[in-house]
Amino acid sequence: MGQTDYATGPDVEWCHGAVHDVSRTFSITVDRLEEPMSRYICVGYLICRIADTIEDAGHVDPAVQTELLAEYERVLRGEARPEAFVAAVDPWIPDDGGDDWAVVARTPRVLRAFRTFDEDARTAVGDPVRELVAGLRTFTDRYADEGGLRLQTVDELEEYCWYAAGTVGTLVTQLLTPGTAPGRTEQLRANARSFALLLQLVNVAKDVRRDYVEENNVYLPAEWLADAGVTVDDLTDPENADAVANVVLRVVDRAESYLDGAQRYLEAVPEHRGNTLSAWAIPYLLAVGTLRELRGRPADVIREGNVKVSRAEVHAVIQEFEKRQVSGEDVGTLRDEIAAGPLHE
Repeated sequence: MGQTDYATGPDVEWCHGAVHDVSRTFSITVDRLEEPMSRYICVGYLICRIADTIEDAGHVDPAVQTELLAEYERVLRGEARPEAFVAAVDPWIPDDGGDDWAVVARTPRVLRAFRTFDEDARTAVGDPVRELVAGLRTFTDRYADEGGLRLQTVDELEEYCWYAAGTVGTLVTQLLTPGTAPGRTEQLRANARSFALLLQLVNVAKDVRRDYVEENNVYLPAEWLADAGVTVDDLTDPENADAVANVVLRVVDRAESYLDGAQRYLEAVPEHRGNTLSAWAIPYLLAVGTLRELRGRPADVIREGNVKVSRAEVHAVIQEFEKRQVSGEDVGTLRDEIAAGPLHE
């Protein structure tokens, strides 16, 4: 069977459907890509998502999370069969686990799709994925006695963000660089961390309530919470919303410090092998809009837990790329417009 046959095989097709179920942002990215990059990013993301689902599982004891991640790591190194991992994780899959756990239960299918990659693409994806899994395992083990993650310092927050997203940035960059001019390759590698950490810090800032209530994880640094006079146990108390808002704004500040580097990353993104600028620029611009919303109403992260850009703005950003040819330089102009106010308004 040739590569074209693999690209349209049932396992790959299933992965394309699954990524739409588990991530609005990454489904936008995958939809904007063509083969082979569409397949690489779709399947690579799901491989990462399996580990992330284990790490986010608030109903699973951290010691068990660590064991499951170690077993998954063995699978990724070729030292264990995917079916053994599924057997180990099966008792922990909730009856109403939803789409994320459906992907975990079908780990063998995702990895069969991964095996359709050529050797270079398998290396580009496999190495950072294994680093991601090992890093998340380090964190679940570190906080095994706490019942969930309780990050202490801003340096630890960025360490976590590196494992959760920086490794994914490396994955994407390694897929983009073959055939790219040396100057562009250097610019991509120099700014990949900024691009990835920007997106992850936005997630940390907007999902404080959900991360604590649903996953028993607190990514806001304890040192910053202490400065605001808030304890973890009182994190979601509405009376503390304004105090927590000050911590959220510190995370927003940190995220915004990566905007320029992330923009430089986009300015170097090549459009070959099925890659497109819009696949990565749209998530970037939606992050800019989310930062605008967070800065305008940070206390709503606790009061409402639903600070994000509207569907109308998401549509407007996507339409911007569909109605004209947007260049890397144009992204900066759109960034300024979105930072000032919703694009559709």
